[in-house]
Amino acid sequence: MRYVRLISLAILFAFFVVIPYRAQPPVALPMPGPPDLAIDNPTKSLVIDSLLKKLNETYIFPDVAKKMEADVRSRLNGKEYDAIESSNAFAKKLTEDLQSVSHDKHLRVRFLATIIPERKERSEPTDEEKAEFNRYMKRINYGFNKVERLEGNLGLIDLRGFTDEVGGADTVAAAMNFLANTDAIIFDLRQNGGGNPAMIALISSYLFGDKPVHLNDLYWREGSRTEEFWTKPEKASRKFPDKDIFVLTSNYTFSGAEEFSNNLKVLKRATIVGETTGGGANPGGSVRLNEHFNAFIPVGRAVNPTTKTNWEGVGVEPDVKVPKDQALKTAQILALTKLMQKETNGDTKTVLQDIIDRTKKELDEMKAAKKL
Repeated sequence: MRYVRLISLAILFAFFVVIPYRAQPPVALPMPGPPDLAIDNPTKSLVIDSLLKKLNETYIFPDVAKKMEADVRSRLNGKEYDAIESSNAFAKKLTEDLQSVSHDKHLRVRFLATIIPERKERSEPTDEEKAEFNRYMKRINYGFNKVERLEGNLGLIDLRGFTDEVGGADTVAAAMNFLANTDAIIFDLRQNGGGNPAMIALISSYLFGDKPVHLNDLYWREGSRTEEFWTKPEKASRKFPDKDIFVLTSNYTFSGAEEFSNNLKVLKRATIVGETTGGGANPGGSVRLNEHFNAFIPVGRAVNPTTKTNWEGVGVEPDVKVPKDQALKTAQILALTKLMQKETNGDTKTVLQDIIDRTKKELDEMKAAKKL
């Protein structure tokens, strides 16, 4: 169901301008709906021709696009695709071949049993499409799955995607206002496949002060231009520049969720706890290849303004590396220990120590159960 949600989100986003960090998981999974359709060799050739044309026209690294074309053409001429009769299998094979050359985890081909409508690039969505998009955003609460206050006065935000920063602004404000009195905030991105960098900037605006902070840049092949992303202090109803921040990650954490983690790590604004992330830093969008096939093609690349690098292919390394199922308890212990060290009231220190001891016991039990 999680993947269905992400795919639905991606399809709705396709009606709009390219969303740089589309909510997309780091591994290929089967599409929902009818399982498959048969495919013949002429159709395979047409899909390949369309795919290679799009890659040469738009892929962020033109030289790599040429290498992918040479590789796929060689496989096609060698009749490597001839025995494939399944559309899903063909899409999977093309994805594997492209990634074997590019090592780009965003780049992939997908089959959809339903017909993909033709659209002019960056065409304006209809009023009906806008309304459906807005309804869907509300149904998923703009990515905010859960916001709660944990024992010891810690805040927790379970965020499943970075969505529409305009429609979701009130939801962001509500979450941050609810946690305004907590002593630390934990962002759980372990099930977050990415999303919109403008939403990343909006949420980040609550975590810094009154001066704009340079978060990330996106370089686009088209026009050879660079787009900068900064916090916008005037957009944040509350600001918590001194509140301790923790970010939970897993190997599923991908794309825009990696940007959020990387931004805060480089700026030394958060402690990252969990697993190394999926490693997808090249933004792009879906393009139609024919009635039943599309491709997600990266047309840009992230460039951190401090390190001048990104996390493509390597992921974001956590500050505290633990299995994803142990990340929350570990972050709680870290946060509570830090609070206790700053606390001057003896009774409060005793309460915090009791919570730490119980949380450590629960974590030890999790570790022991995993060994069985």
